[in-house]
Amino acid sequence: MNPVLVGSIILGYFLLLILISWITTRNSADNDFYTANRESKWYLVAFGMIGASLSGVTFISVPGEVANSNFYYFQVVLGYLVGYFVIARVLLPLYYRLNLVSIYTYLEDRFGFWSYKSGAFFFLVSRVIGASFRLFLVAGVLQIAFFDAYNLPFWISVMATILLIWLYTFRGGIKTIVWTDTLQTTFMILAVIISIVFIKDELSLTWTELNANLFSDGRTTIFNWEWESGRNFFKQFFSGAFIAIVMTGLDQDMMQKNLTCKNIGEAQKNVFWFCIVLVIVNFLFLSLGVLLYQFAEAKAISLPTRTDNVFPFLAVNEFSTIAAITFLLGITAAAYSSADSALTALTTSFCVDFLGFKPENYHEKKKLRISVHIGFSVLLFFVILIFQAINDQSVINSIFIAAGYTYGPLLGLFGFGILTKFKVSDTYVPWVCVVSPVISYVINLNSEAWMGGYKFGFEILILNGLLTFIGLFLIRKKSL
Repeated sequence: MNPVLVGSIILGYFLLLILISWITTRNSADNDFYTANRESKWYLVAFGMIGASLSGVTFISVPGEVANSNFYYFQVVLGYLVGYFVIARVLLPLYYRLNLVSIYTYLEDRFGFWSYKSGAFFFLVSRVIGASFRLFLVAGVLQIAFFDAYNLPFWISVMATILLIWLYTFRGGIKTIVWTDTLQTTFMILAVIISIVFIKDELSLTWTELNANLFSDGRTTIFNWEWESGRNFFKQFFSGAFIAIVMTGLDQDMMQKNLTCKNIGEAQKNVFWFCIVLVIVNFLFLSLGVLLYQFAEAKAISLPTRTDNVFPFLAVNEFSTIAAITFLLGITAAAYSSADSALTALTTSFCVDFLGFKPENYHEKKKLRISVHIGFSVLLFFVILIFQAINDQSVINSIFIAAGYTYGPLLGLFGFGILTKFKVSDTYVPWVCVVSPVISYVINLNSEAWMGGYKFGFEILILNGLLTFIGLFLIRKKSL
């Protein structure tokens, strides 16, 4: 694709986001950055959350990964339904009842100061890692499509990506993101649909023939019943349920959007509709993955060895101009829909959980909040460069592996708080939250030798959360 055209598309898209930011921040108050004054429409939040949940990872990594793991990822997606039910019926009522801005303040009310700081800290670590993975993926696409043409290094691509995000989020925060996420979800879904239509036309297939080709392909196998496999159905399904709970329900980034709805009823309606559409869209992305490989095989195209590069490689080099432009808009939208809210959530959590911001002093601490926003932008920049230097596997797997270790303590903390009435010795909680991931890692390394060939997959998250739960039980106070 012509790099001038690529640059023009990115610039035009960026200007559109700036326009939305300007419109949404007119006459806005300082608390709108954190809560959007609890006036967001549930259907806007639900639609926008699809893009934030999918992100560049689903957009690129999921289609490419079907070559390695068929449709097995859909087992995880089915598990999401259970997780989102728990979010809607258990977590959201709790958050609304306590009128939370940062969801981790619940831990202070339930257990104490150190539990609260531990939960907020593990969120910051989790979200920095997750946002960096996602931005790394998209920066790589922009590098191929634009920056390589001018012999510019990868760090320039990363810096440009983060700078654009910072510029349209630093004023409006979550109020702007509710609207920009809606736009970005639209571009993402259009991109996958147009890509499928392009492949159908290029292979001269009817829709009936396309479906027949798709579902006769062995790569569309959904269920894996091999118990020792890390992709066994039960492992994937229950992992999906817990992944949804921790990466949405215990994540400030995703919950901050839900908490902008005006009441619990609208927030629950948002979650129920969002999870149904999310399952459908994930199935579309997996189907696109198989079609991409069928297209490459029919055209005798040599594909990159790294599966994350398959979709961008074909889109940029083999698709029509319209399909390539749509792909570029889709991946750009995917990048911004996850990273912009992550940057806002990191800023919110740090300001509220560690700097002690209160609604009554949001205005007087506005400059400090902007400085924190800049600080996290710089942190993401360096983490992305580190990840680029060491990563050697599909990003979708990397994110869930990282989530298993960083979100596990959050799962244990909230689970113990909700399911029991015990108090704990608060000063020991940080130690429990550190030791549990370490033990999980050691067990994961040795599971095949110690457990008769058993190999952990994403369910390492469940083990980590369980170990945290057990640790909290051991340091409980004897009286209820």
